[in-house]
Amino acid sequence: MRKVKLFTWAALAGILGSGMVLSGCGASEKDNEKTKIEMVQYKPEAVKAFEKMEEKFNASHDDIELVIESPNEAMTVLKTRFIKEDQPDIIGIGGDINYSNFLDADMLMDISDFEGLADIKQAYLDIDKNLEFIPKDGVYAVPYAANAAGILYNKDMFEENGWEIPETWNEFLELLDTIQASGQQPLYFGFKDVWTCLAPWNAMACDLAPADVCQQVNRGETTFSVEYRELAEKILQLLPYAQEDPYAYSYNDACTAFARGESAMYCIGSYAVPQIKSVNPDMNIDSFVFPANDSADGQILNSGVDLQFCVMEDCKDKEAAYEVLRFMLEDENIQIYLDDQNAVPCKEGDFTLPSMLDGMKEYIEQGKMTDYQDHYYPAEMAVDAMIQTYLMNQDTDAWLKKFDSDWKRYNRDLIRKVQEYQEENGEGGSRS
Repeated sequence: MRKVKLFTWAALAGILGSGMVLSGCGASEKDNEKTKIEMVQYKPEAVKAFEKMEEKFNASHDDIELVIESPNEAMTVLKTRFIKEDQPDIIGIGGDINYSNFLDADMLMDISDFEGLADIKQAYLDIDKNLEFIPKDGVYAVPYAANAAGILYNKDMFEENGWEIPETWNEFLELLDTIQASGQQPLYFGFKDVWTCLAPWNAMACDLAPADVCQQVNRGETTFSVEYRELAEKILQLLPYAQEDPYAYSYNDACTAFARGESAMYCIGSYAVPQIKSVNPDMNIDSFVFPANDSADGQILNSGVDLQFCVMEDCKDKEAAYEVLRFMLEDENIQIYLDDQNAVPCKEGDFTLPSMLDGMKEYIEQGKMTDYQDHYYPAEMAVDAMIQTYLMNQDTDAWLKKFDSDWKRYNRDLIRKVQEYQEENGEGGSRS
């Protein structure tokens, strides 16, 4: 029986690490001739959209009852339920390291035969594939909705001043200089909340580091000191264009300042727009891809899978679960979610996107995008706090060295597993 070494959730690791299989009874069950399918999804802010879809599904299906739970701290709830062998049939989670951990624990069903996958944009299927610690045969998630990150900008301010959207790094620096010379504030950051330090980092990394840099490092093919140097150097160049002491201001402070016209641009994801518009509902916001390199054709959108659906391995009624997935993937139901969450569809089709994504629409339609680097970082490593410290101290060599050493420390088991896989499959790589 396979011993899982990597699962980072402490309580669950005690069970899985001992080799015990979570055989669970599964949540699907017959009730008054109906099959009950339970879904637990991790976005409580989207509860209204899911309530609409749950009601709509149950009104149109006589043989299946869909129950959707949207708890606060859903991942904690799920971990507790797994320990109790009380799994739902379907989970709605993000495409991040939590998904990687589920895969590694063999808890998700291979849904390669689900016909709806044919309609999902290949870029998002590829993003999920890259999240596998060790390559696995099959498909284990249906990407549903994504977000996009780059630069939000005050469209009215740009039009009033005749500023043009930059397409290269040098053009971006020239724009920052122009705005600053006009006596206006180019950028605003909320680095008091350390997670916001990841926003520019992730967006710039799309152009400056390989999408699979973490996997390459795990295979012993390169180091972060090599692959992250340009990224680390360039992110420091943003600081002179931000407000004084950005570490004293929170995410909410930054959203409020941008909403009030105190800066022309804000480096953050589309997920911030509702917060910004809660301060200024009439603000004219648009966006553009972060131009981190000097090739106008080389820019890539930072977009990750924000919500995807996975069928649990122990689901008792696969066909009923598939029917739920088919329903969720109907265009009108996807649009309900997009409208509610200002999200990007992972499915091909003619959807209405939020106006603040107009500047990124071409990249979305062409699938010219790559994932957030932090989706591969273990939580224990606290990379967001590491970046904040680096922005304060600005010692690039020391920071890159620390990143490499901390990566080995917090990914020791994973690196060993990757190297064992390489040896078993006759692949290259080096011992670390």
